[in-house]
Amino acid sequence: MGLSIVGLVAACSQVNGPTGPVALNSSYTDEQPALSGNGRFLAFVSNRDGKRQVMLYDLQQRHFVDLPGLNRPDAIAENPSLSRNGRYIVYMSSQQGRPEVELYDRSIRTSQVITAGYRGWVRHPSISPDGRYIAFESGSRGQWDIEVLDRGLNIELDKPDGSTSR
Repeated sequence: MGLSIVGLVAACSQVNGPTGPVALNSSYTDEQPALSGNGRFLAFVSNRDGKRQVMLYDLQQRHFVDLPGLNRPDAIAENPSLSRNGRYIVYMSSQQGRPEVELYDRSIRTSQVITAGYRGWVRHPSISPDGRYIAFESGSRGQWDIEVLDRGLNIELDKPDGSTSR
């Protein structure tokens, strides 16, 4: 793929993303890129549409993917990380100055706070390719440590072939 993605253009019509013809790279600040394990999706933080938000670009289809429920107007989303096929997006969300790790499931279009009630500060989340494990930095002991959360056996994994069976 190399540097050929610089000039990609796509027509978009989603509510939460850019509208009209949009280049992947733009005059807006686009930062904190993360690729899905299969290399198809690119998540990043952008200030397009006048607000800081997580965006998802399908490199195969060359268009932005709608993420309803991820970018809330009362919160700042940052540091996205993608599972293998981009089904799960883990990211930081700050509401009223308090950062939380959140998980967005594209198949059911909802976010859930992973670190609700967690003591201490958190930052830099990442998700395993299958979506089962989430790692992040934690300041709960007065220093930055690494924590790994196991979402358990009863979740739908992001499988290499894209299936959702357990």
